[in-house]
Amino acid sequence: MTKIKRNNGCAKKGQGQMQPICYTNCAQCMPKDKAAKKFIIRNIVETAAFRDISEASVFDAFVPSKLFVKLHYCVSCAIHSTVVKNHSGPKRTQHPHPNLDLWVLPNDFRQSPCTELST
Repeated sequence: MTKIKRNNGCAKKGQGQMQPICYTNCAQCMPKDKAAKKFIIRNIVETAAFRDISEASVFDAFVPSKLFVKLHYCVSCAIHSTVVKNHSGPKRTQHPHPNLDLWVLPNDFRQSPCTELST
């Protein structure tokens, strides 16, 4: 069978074996670096009840507390719940160069320094 991903779907980069975690959706135990991660910040109080609580509150500025949740999905559950999107074969292997913007200069800087500007 052909090898699809160069890193075999893991992002450990020389760290050895990663600790297994239980995924959020399907509860299977797999390595932590193989998971698709999603971080959710949400108010504990919903918006409809927030107005009622702020009116009934003694304090002037009522700041609701927030709920911080990090979700771990396996690859199949992440695709099914559209956390990540699947790509066709040629698009899967194309990776843009991360420092490509550093090499592109505007047209003003591309002129030769020897040419004189006419004013």
